[in-house]
Amino acid sequence: MGSDFFETTIGHQVTLQRGYDITKKDQKHGDFPVVSSGGISSFHNEAKVSAPGVVLGRKGSLGTVFYIDSDFWPHDTTLWVKDFKKNYPRFVYYFFRNMAPELKKMDVGAANPALNRNHVHPLPVIWPSAGSQRKIADFLGTLDDKIELNRQMNTTLEAMAQALFKSWFVDFDPVIDNALAAGNEIPEELVARAERRAKAAQQPSPEHPHTLPAAIRQQFPDRFVFTEAMGWVPEGWEAVSLENIVELIGGGTPKTSIEEYWGGDIPWFSVVDAPAKSDVFVLRTEKNITKLGLENSSTKLLPEGTTIISARGTVGKCALVGQAMAMNQSCYGVRGKSGIADYFVYYTILLRVSDLQQRGHGSVFNTITRDTFKSIPTPRCPVSLTIAFHNQVVESFSRIRANNQQIDCLAQLRDTLLPKLLSGQLRIPEAEKMLAEAL
Repeated sequence: MGSDFFETTIGHQVTLQRGYDITKKDQKHGDFPVVSSGGISSFHNEAKVSAPGVVLGRKGSLGTVFYIDSDFWPHDTTLWVKDFKKNYPRFVYYFFRNMAPELKKMDVGAANPALNRNHVHPLPVIWPSAGSQRKIADFLGTLDDKIELNRQMNTTLEAMAQALFKSWFVDFDPVIDNALAAGNEIPEELVARAERRAKAAQQPSPEHPHTLPAAIRQQFPDRFVFTEAMGWVPEGWEAVSLENIVELIGGGTPKTSIEEYWGGDIPWFSVVDAPAKSDVFVLRTEKNITKLGLENSSTKLLPEGTTIISARGTVGKCALVGQAMAMNQSCYGVRGKSGIADYFVYYTILLRVSDLQQRGHGSVFNTITRDTFKSIPTPRCPVSLTIAFHNQVVESFSRIRANNQQIDCLAQLRDTLLPKLLSGQLRIPEAEKMLAEAL
């Protein structure tokens, strides 16, 4: 610990204040975030605190810490920093983030976990000077900013891929375009969309399906036919049940009492491992199993590119397998039949999550079964079109995966450096060298 670090207490450096009660009924639509112990829960037309702010989970979720860069309303389930006492706010955020495990242990609640600020203020801590605070927070902030930038890029890339899937396989835009070009009749239900397509065709852009390569566009028909199950679908496309185009793979859990089954190098997916929607891929899991655990349970090794959907309790969390992994029995692995491409399968499942949830059943937990997949109709297009879609989005998905890998690397480095920087064990030049080596 250097000379710019000193011993003090939390209460000498910041003052914590309990948040303000507000019910959903009392809230009015606005731009100011209401921050509860789980993060931003809603928005209100009034703020109680000026930015920047640091908010801690006080009730329900302990150990959560949030940095808020706009004026906000701290909920009664939180503590917020009322007085930074000339300390650097973003450093204070990282300080409490590093204290999260200790804060979780300070539960004073009975049925519901609770944190008392009067127990936090007297805690002895090591604290850096103002100059060191800024350097530490700015370095860690650079890592978090890069992580956030990658996530924003993923959001954009995923939205573009999903929009293309919807255009081809939900709205049937290329079929409408082909029908217009051929002068074929447009079903009444699709006339309004066809008119918009015709107008858009007069102002072509790189995003417009008219720019599709001829080899792809020719695979779409130029007429629609009516089906009882789905209404109008492209000519030659069957209306079938979801089960007809995908294969479902069950999971399982090795016996937790047998130590040799756990802690290996095979990722084992459960719903807690589901990534944010825009991140698409699951690359690592909270728990791993061994080859012995795989061989002595009903779980199976899912190949890269398999879609996973949670099927019990929290139904509908979807992810793509980023590396070969197993999963528990509360999920299904989903693969395309007859060569149907992976990314087509992923969006086919993702865009039918609400249907699957609505048709689930269970007295305690909502559950989807193999019969649920049988009950949902979907249009079956030529396999070649699923491959064409896969090829159109494969570069975007590759970039998403690469961004996720960098996010994972940066997050691990941040979490490794955080306690060392805050204790003075490591200095910024050394941390910068480690960052350069990691990237």
